[in-house]
Amino acid sequence: MLYRKAKISDVESIHALITYHAGRGQMLARPRTMLYESLREFSIVEHQGLVIGAGALNIIWEDLAEIRALAVAPEYAGQGIGRSLVNMFIDEARELGIPRVFVLTYQQEFFEKCGFQVIAKEALPQKVWRECIHCPKFPNCEEIAMIKDILA
Repeated sequence: MLYRKAKISDVESIHALITYHAGRGQMLARPRTMLYESLREFSIVEHQGLVIGAGALNIIWEDLAEIRALAVAPEYAGQGIGRSLVNMFIDEARELGIPRVFVLTYQQEFFEKCGFQVIAKEALPQKVWRECIHCPKFPNCEEIAMIKDILA
């Protein structure tokens, strides 16, 4: 398996992964425009020429980054691909000197296994007012906010 930064040619595969999971209520859908606009934040996992995992590290502020749009192809679930991507993003944030990484997720158990802790969404005002306010589910979002301190 190859872990690498995403390319333009990966956008449709990333979109298909996200759409698959969003259709099952496991994550929020993402429009293609968001994927193209934030492509440089994305990393993917490739196996035999296929994109089987993807996610992004989005810098929110000087002390905060978000892992978002994390998705793994269902036939590769449970093989450590999602956890490896999370670890990649945490390492990237650490290299950038960002002390905290958060997620908004429906997959609480997975992120707890990755060392994240549940927090109130109100503890993330930069995220809520920058992006969440534009979401059709705001303010009744059911995603769980979780955070991990990485520079201790």
